[in-house]
Amino acid sequence: MNWFFLSRRTNGASLGVSRGMGEVMRTAVADIDDAAVPTCGIAVMAKASVPGRTKTRLVPPLTFEEAACCNTAFLRDVAENVLTASAQASIAGYAAYGPAHTRPFFQDTLPGEIALIEACYPILGDCLDYAIAQLLERGHRAAVVLNSDSPTLPASLLVETAEMLARPGDQAVFGPAYDGGYYLLGVKAPHHRLFQDIAWSTEHVAHQTLERVAELHLPVHILPKWYDVDDIGGLKMLLAELFEGQSIVPGLCPAQARHTRAVIQSLVETSDLKDRLALNALRGAAE
Repeated sequence: MNWFFLSRRTNGASLGVSRGMGEVMRTAVADIDDAAVPTCGIAVMAKASVPGRTKTRLVPPLTFEEAACCNTAFLRDVAENVLTASAQASIAGYAAYGPAHTRPFFQDTLPGEIALIEACYPILGDCLDYAIAQLLERGHRAAVVLNSDSPTLPASLLVETAEMLARPGDQAVFGPAYDGGYYLLGVKAPHHRLFQDIAWSTEHVAHQTLERVAELHLPVHILPKWYDVDDIGGLKMLLAELFEGQSIVPGLCPAQARHTRAVIQSLVETSDLKDRLALNALRGAAE
């Protein structure tokens, strides 16, 4: 209000000075706002925990209710991993979820530091593309989509992703999964082609996505492979890592995944999960 008052009551020269100083002030405010926004936004692609609709490929050996409990634990651990990484790099955490009516679930389940983005489309690629667009629109100079199926993913890989995307020039960061998909994709600008003509939920996703990266002539930094816990094979890897001390990727320290560990430990102690896992292993051997 003071700058407007002065400009109305001074001569042309003074008016020019006032405008100039006002422009300096606006630029300074913009710089402060830019500095306040973390460089990298990471959105966890999340589904609400609904028995019979969440993590159904873990049934059997899990029940639908147990699979839903594991989904909730995975979400909490992945969110904590993002927050751990944010203490070491310029990162802001989000959960990209859908449909709209599940928002209260995420508000109750995730830490308050994790912001929410509604991203609900029939095709996964459209959800990913929208989440990235939202992160960039919110002022982040890099946008990352992250799966919610890897509760032990090392936070160091998220830090590495943010640091790579902070370097000059357009580029991508890609985290391939053992099942042929990917657990992470980071970019610095919208690239809709990355999500077109992809055979989602197949072992071809990673290969096809890297083909799109090549088409766009995007430099890409490839992270170490990691695993998704979305079937019995991934569950076995998780149990071996959490309770047998096995290293999935030598040289990388997995996240503690305290929520996931607690849920599985509770299931082992209060149900016949251990017997079901053994029976499933026997059936697998027989096949």
